[in-house]
Amino acid sequence: MLAYLALVPAPGWLDPGHTGWQLTAATFVGLQSVPGLAILYAGLMKRKWAVNSSLMVLYAFAMTLVVWTLWAYSMSFGKPVPVGPGFLGIPWPVLFSGAEQGRAQIPLLSGLIPDLRFPGSALVYFQFVFAAITVIILGGALLGRMSFKAWMLFVPLWITFVYSVGAFLLWGGGWLAQMGAVDYSGGYVIHVAAGVSGVVAAAVVGPRIARDREDATPSNLIMAIAGGGLLWLGWNGFNGGDPYFASADASSAVLNTNVATGAALLAWMFLDVFSRGRANVTGMINGMIAGLVAITPAAGYVDGFGALAIGACAGVVPWLTMNKLRLPGFLGRIDDTLGVMHTHFVAGALGGLMTGLLATPSIVVYPGTGKTAAVTVTGLLYGNPHQLLVQALALGVIVLYDVVATFVVISVVGLLVPLRMTEAELEAGDVVVHGETSLDLVPVASDA
Repeated sequence: MLAYLALVPAPGWLDPGHTGWQLTAATFVGLQSVPGLAILYAGLMKRKWAVNSSLMVLYAFAMTLVVWTLWAYSMSFGKPVPVGPGFLGIPWPVLFSGAEQGRAQIPLLSGLIPDLRFPGSALVYFQFVFAAITVIILGGALLGRMSFKAWMLFVPLWITFVYSVGAFLLWGGGWLAQMGAVDYSGGYVIHVAAGVSGVVAAAVVGPRIARDREDATPSNLIMAIAGGGLLWLGWNGFNGGDPYFASADASSAVLNTNVATGAALLAWMFLDVFSRGRANVTGMINGMIAGLVAITPAAGYVDGFGALAIGACAGVVPWLTMNKLRLPGFLGRIDDTLGVMHTHFVAGALGGLMTGLLATPSIVVYPGTGKTAAVTVTGLLYGNPHQLLVQALALGVIVLYDVVATFVVISVVGLLVPLRMTEAELEAGDVVVHGETSLDLVPVASDA
C-alpha cells in the first residue's frame, strides 16, 4: 500500500506534512465547536436550556460553512475590493475544482510569507472553523432568550458583514496588517470580536427572565468539564496551525498555549480560593478559557516566559472585571449569559496588547526563503514601541467597527423576526421551543 501511495502523482509545490498538519489542526479547531462548545454550553446552562444551547452551536457551524465557501472566505482572504484602504475582499465562491485543488494563496501576503505548501481547500477549511467558532462564542452571551429564528438570520449576516471585515483587516493583508498590527491566531479577529459583539447583541435582545438570572444552576458540570477539555486540547490546532507550516514556530506556539492556559487556570483558582474560600468548576473553566484566549494573539511571537506572564495576567484581570467591576447604569444591566465580555473580550484585548510588549525577535515565525526575509515581531520590551501602538490602534478599530456593525445587523434582524422568545418559551425552555428535553425525567410505571 505504501509503495502504491508513493507512486500517486502530486504537484511539486504540495508538501504532504504541511498539508496533513493543516487538515489535522483544522479538525482540532472544529472539535472545539462540535462537540466542544455544544456540550460546554449545555453543561453550564440550566437544564431547560441544554438542547437550545447545543442546537444554536450546531446551526451556526453548518450555516457558517455554507456562507464561508460561497462568499465570505473571499471577502476575508481574497483579492481586495479596488476602492478604499483595504477593508474587504471581493465576494466570490471557492467551490470550483481549481480553487479547491490548486495551491493555497493569500494575495496580499504573497510577498511576506513563504509560499504555502498545501491546496486551497485546506486553507479554506482551516479558516472556516475559525469563523464558525467566533459566532458560536458570541452566542454564549445570548443563551436563554434569543429566538431561534432570529439566530438563524443573525449568523450569516454577522459572518458576512462583521467577521469578514476584521479577518481581512488583520489576516488578509488589509489596512491594519499593512500598518504592522499582528494577531497570531485570533485574539482580536475572533475573541475581541465575539466578546464585544456579544455584549452589543445581548443589550439589544434584552436579559433573560429574572428567575433564570437568579437561579442559573448548571445542568451538568461534568459535561462542562468535558467540553472545556475539548477546548483546551483543541487549541493546539487553534494556535499550532496558524503558522501555516508544520514548523518550529508551530511547536513553540503549542507549548506556549498550554503554559499560558495552565498559569491562567491556577491564577483564577487561587483568587477564588482566597477570596471565596473554595475552588469551583465554573471558575476554573473561566480561568482556562481566559488563558487560552489571551495567549492566542501572541502564541507564536513570544517565548515561554512571555507566555507564562500572559497567562498569569489572564487569570487575574478577567477575574477582577467579572467579580469586582460594577458598570454603571445601562451597561451594568446587560445580561451577558456566560460572561464572554470577560473571558473573551477582556482576555483577547489583554493578549493583543501584551503581544506589543513581549513579542521577541528571537522567535522566528517564518524562517524565510530565497525570496522572502525571515519574519519576526518585536515588542516594546525588546526596543520597538511602535508595535504596542499599532496593537492598540488595531484593538480600537476592531472594537469600534464591530460595535456599530453588530448593532446594525441585530437591529435589521429585529425588523424581520422577533429577537426574543415568547413568554411561554422563556418560562418552559426546550420542551416548548424545540419539543425536546436533554434528559427523560418522566417516571416509568413499575410492571409489578
